Amino acid sequence: MAFPRNFIDELMARSDIVDVVGSYVPLTAKAGTYWGCCPFHNEKTPSFHVLPDKQFYHCFGCHKGGGVINFVMEMENLSYGDAVRFLAKRANLPVPEEENDGSARLRQRLLALNREAARFYYDLLQSPQGAAVQEYLAKRQIRRPVAMRFGMGAAPDAWDTLLQEMTRRGYSKSELLQAGLVVSNKKGGFYDKFRNRLILPVVDVRGEVVGFGSRVLDKSEPKYLNSPETIVYSKRRTLYGLNLAKKTKRPNIILCEGNLDVVTLHQAGFDNAVASMGTALTQEQVRLLSRYTKELVLCYDNDKAGQLATQRALELLNNSEFTVKVLRLPNRMVDGKPEKQDADDFIKAHGADAFERLLSGSSGGTEFRMTQIAAKYDLQNDEERIAYAAEISAELGKLSNAVEREVYTVRAAQAAGLTAEALRLEVERQRKKQAFTKRRQREKQETNVSAVLQPKERGIRYTDLRSAMAEEGVIRLLMQDDSLFRPAPPVLPEEFSSPLLGRVYQFLLDSPNAQPAQSIARLGAELSEAEMSHLTAVLQKPESPANAPQALADYVAVIRREAEKRGGIEGRDPLAAARDTFKKTKGYGGGRHGKGIE
Repeated sequence: MAFPRNFIDELMARSDIVDVVGSYVPLTAKAGTYWGCCPFHNEKTPSFHVLPDKQFYHCFGCHKGGGVINFVMEMENLSYGDAVRFLAKRANLPVPEEENDGSARLRQRLLALNREAARFYYDLLQSPQGAAVQEYLAKRQIRRPVAMRFGMGAAPDAWDTLLQEMTRRGYSKSELLQAGLVVSNKKGGFYDKFRNRLILPVVDVRGEVVGFGSRVLDKSEPKYLNSPETIVYSKRRTLYGLNLAKKTKRPNIILCEGNLDVVTLHQAGFDNAVASMGTALTQEQVRLLSRYTKELVLCYDNDKAGQLATQRALELLNNSEFTVKVLRLPNRMVDGKPEKQDADDFIKAHGADAFERLLSGSSGGTEFRMTQIAAKYDLQNDEERIAYAAEISAELGKLSNAVEREVYTVRAAQAAGLTAEALRLEVERQRKKQAFTKRRQREKQETNVSAVLQPKERGIRYTDLRSAMAEEGVIRLLMQDDSLFRPAPPVLPEEFSSPLLGRVYQFLLDSPNAQPAQSIARLGAELSEAEMSHLTAVLQKPESPANAPQALADYVAVIRREAEKRGGIEGRDPLAAARDTFKKTKGYGGGRHGKGIE
């Protein structure tokens, strides 16, 4: 991603990391730095650290880290170049022309293609060619204004209608394939992916059409067909309907299973409904939701798959900042037999007021899990009551709030015909057991010094730990005071044992007089997410500037001794061996983003 260096420097000067991160995460000042709850994983105790002097962040919980550009990339699901543009727009800074930015041009082309395809499908729905879909919507009782609000469309019962129209408008078959709008056959030909279907465009929170969902009109399979992953569409990071639900005046957001459940709920007045795109709830979707609400209501289907999805979502949301409730849909009676139903079925059968009552009476996540556990046992049988007590105690032992734990312990005891005191003792025993297990795991990790010092990502693990620790120290000193490395560096990048640290060191040597924020920003274009997170962990470690020249000499001595050992094993000159190793890993410039800063 090629941006002029002076432009990136000016952008960093206008994009203070505390201001940018603080617009997403509440931060608390402490001893010149800032702390908050990490937006990348669930936590209640802040472990997310923002350092204004160095202009980077690092989470001690999930170990993610980087500069302000990396933060925007992660939060907004953007490429490096798009994150730069996002910040430039925020700072009212014009972006220079990027002649070599092919990926950015492709992204813009695909977004434009998706918009035109969505409009094409929409227009077809209003025409005689859309009669079959119009009939299907009428059957589903979806009103025209609601269909228009969601931008619904019709894919005709033909092989290449969209393909022909979009190529006529100047889009290539390659672009249509990369957007997931056409499919290639074994003979090298192309045909429309969506045919004879109701089309539901997927719009992100910025208003861009990033993909499409669809539903077949007859009994053929697959019933539902969605866009594949593309450079503009990630299922893990997208929620259907959130572009509309983010404007709701209701205090929560309802999570459903299907797109049409969302449509039906919005039509009934529940404009706070969203759905994941054919996948279980993900951490990225949770992070997205946290921008708009602090209360979630899980309203999945009441079949086995829906109950499993609810359980998994509760596990993901455990100990998060959200208040979580579960709306349990009752079975419906068909020919005197109970059948499962979804939100769409319930509202059509009983109306919006009945759903509102269900919503108001929705239970908390703990109540849902207790009900699930109780349903597994015959509580009139002594042996099963004992087994129930063991499982429910393990579940209640996970609750950190003592009052919540007491309330549910009493309720669980009553359900099983046990005394509250007996179950309370079992819950406390389970809590101690769980705490002991966690402590042992933590102690085991802490006593394994090598595991603590090694990078978390297996692909960048150190092969020479002693040398790598010294190499880390050299990088910290270079970031603090690059005058120690002039006129000539005391150690060469080729002498480093870690290819990653060697690349970072070379980059910093090539960027004299750069401020930490500038260096971090530029490195963001060169390093992967895991590499950048590891670098911020390295820079978090203490390094006193009081006796920097001696510390640097000590680090260099360790690096040279270790290089000699590695060279001795190979029976070759150690510096030559180091250079060969460095070349094999391509040295500096092998990051995921290509050419880097011009």
